[in-house]
Amino acid sequence: MTSMPASERLGSHLKRAEQALNATKHAVLKPAGLTVPQYAALLQLSEHPGISAAALARACMVTPPTMNTLLKNLQERGLIERTPHEWHKNVLETRLTERGQEVLADADARAVRVERGLSAEFGEEERERLVALLGRCVDYLESVRPR
Repeated sequence: MTSMPASERLGSHLKRAEQALNATKHAVLKPAGLTVPQYAALLQLSEHPGISAAALARACMVTPPTMNTLLKNLQERGLIERTPHEWHKNVLETRLTERGQEVLADADARAVRVERGLSAEFGEEERERLVALLGRCVDYLESVRPR
């Protein structure tokens, strides 16, 4: 068996970058009263009003049970409302409340500062290259993942 030092493993570098991003977003979102997953859900809801919990879970890359817990919490806080779909009564449509829109606006301003700051660390060509390289990582990993 051949060993590979951690410093040469791209996965460990990707994980460190992801952890640093999540930890920073967690810290900047805390004063807004949101976790990173809650923020992600509110952001998706703002862009896709009425989206189902299952579709929202996929968009936020969490399991459906995790999303249901998250939505219950957001609903109890008055940030979202869930109403039966007009035709599919067993499907709940989820939308932001006015309060949810206010909380999201505050949180999004905080998150955008992080994203803009990170983006500013790279020139335009570097950003485009980084996005392309990360896309190649995803493509490769999805192609070799056992089904």
